[in-house]
Amino acid sequence: MVTEVLESNYKVEKLYATNSFIIKNKSKFKNNIILSEVTREDIDKASLMKNPQNSIALCALPAQKELPEIIDSDLCIFLDEIQDPGNLGTIIRICDWFGIEHLFCSPETADMFNPKVIQSTMGSFCRVNVYSTAFEPVIKLASKSEVTVLGTFLDGENIYTQKLPSRMLLVMGNEGNGISAEIEKMIEKRIKIPEFNKNTISAESLNVSVATAIICAEVKRQTHFLDLFEMK
Repeated sequence: MVTEVLESNYKVEKLYATNSFIIKNKSKFKNNIILSEVTREDIDKASLMKNPQNSIALCALPAQKELPEIIDSDLCIFLDEIQDPGNLGTIIRICDWFGIEHLFCSPETADMFNPKVIQSTMGSFCRVNVYSTAFEPVIKLASKSEVTVLGTFLDGENIYTQKLPSRMLLVMGNEGNGISAEIEKMIEKRIKIPEFNKNTISAESLNVSVATAIICAEVKRQTHFLDLFEMK
C-alpha cells in the first residue's frame, strides 16, 4: 500500500522505512518527502497492524472530492449508511477490480480514512473516486446523466432472469436495516440476488460487500460479454 501511495496523487509528507525498502523503492520518492530510516522493531512499535511490513507513510488528507459533472460509465454505486469499515474497504477494492470509477457514500457511512478501511482496500483507495455526499445530489446527477437507479431488496427482481439497464446507479443499504425508507422512494428498479438453498433454515442475508461483488459481476457480464455471445 505504501508503494501505491508513493505512485499516486496523495501527498506523502513523511516516510519511515527500513534500509531494504529505501534501496528497492528509491526511484519512487518525491523530492519533498521527509525520509527516516528505521528498523523493523521501530515499525512494529508504531504500526496499527499486527504484522506490519517494512514502511509507514504519513500522508496529508486530500480535499473532499466534488461530484462529477456527468456520469458516463455503465455502473456507479451509492452506499447508504454502510457502518463496518471492513465492508467499506472491501467495496472500494471491488470497485477497483470491476473498473467502477465513482463510489458515493452517505455522510453516515464509515470514514474512508479509518485505518481498517485503508487496510481492507489493499491500495485500491488510490484509484477509486470516493465521494461523501447526501443522496439528493446523486439522484439529480443520475437523472441528468440518464442513469437508472437500482436498489437491493429481498422482494426485488432476480438479477439473473432480466436484462439490466445499460447504465445504472446501484444503491446498497445498511448492514442491519437495508436501504433507508427515504431513499427507497427514489429507487426506480428493485433487484435481488436469488437464494438457491432449498432448506427451511438458511442464511438470513448476504454480507453487503459480498452482495456488491456478485451484482457487479452480473452487471459486467451483461454489459460486456452478452453482445459477444450474440455475435457468435
